[in-house]
Order: sequence, then structure tokens, then C-alpha cells
Amino acid sequence: MELPKDPMMLFSVINMKLRDCYSSLDELCEDMQVDKTELVNALKAVGFEYSQEYNKFW
Repeated sequence: MELPKDPMMLFSVINMKLRDCYSSLDELCEDMQVDKTELVNALKAVGFEYSQEYNKFW
């Protein structure tokens, strides 16, 4: 699956995947073959931070 380039769509898709399919960001990135650092930086650039405790970006 190709992830959206739009940051708000990316935020939505990633949080949906984390909620419905993956118990951690590491698991999502490994399974989807996504660079974790690039993903975190892309969402951080628009104000979102990952919460390991809640397993979501906010």
C-alpha cells in the first residue's frame, strides 16, 4: 500500500492502521516496509507526535 503524501491523510491512515491492525509503530513500519524515521518526521513537521502509550499520533 502506498501511503498518502498529504500530511492530514497520512495522519488519518496511520492512526487507523495503528488502531485496527498494529500494536506498535515499529510493527506497522516493519510490516508495511515504511521508514519509521521518515514517517515520524513527516508527521512531526505538521505538529503530530507519536504516543507509544496510546499507540497513535496526536
